[in-house]
Amino acid sequence: MTDKLAIPDAQWREKLTPEQYHVLREGGTERAFTGKYDKNKQAGEYLCAACGQLLFDSTHKYDSGSGWPSFTAPADEDVVEQHRDVSMGMVRTEVLCSKCDGHLGHVFPDGPGETGLRYCINSAALDFEPEDDAS
Repeated sequence: MTDKLAIPDAQWREKLTPEQYHVLREGGTERAFTGKYDKNKQAGEYLCAACGQLLFDSTHKYDSGSGWPSFTAPADEDVVEQHRDVSMGMVRTEVLCSKCDGHLGHVFPDGPGETGLRYCINSAALDFEPEDDAS
């Protein structure tokens, strides 16, 4: 289990853009098809925009057509936590960063491959580090 960060709200407001703050700290959602990583096909790693923890890597990313970056699995099962979300008049499974409790998005049981999962993640909750091409 990752040690939790204890950062005051005022510090989060200084560190994050208004959109990032809304998504990560208030559980908001960016509009579909507007996020900068929805169509990203580069190889690399997706980090939590709030705390920098590695969350997903590009080998698990796919185009779900949902309008948000979608992944079949996190980089490691310990980097995300899941909670029951009954907001918006439906039952869903919320996905949070295990280090800073930042809201990332939701996971659904309609994904491809072995996991059958679709981690539907807000671009605003992510930073991307491209894979180093120098070999």
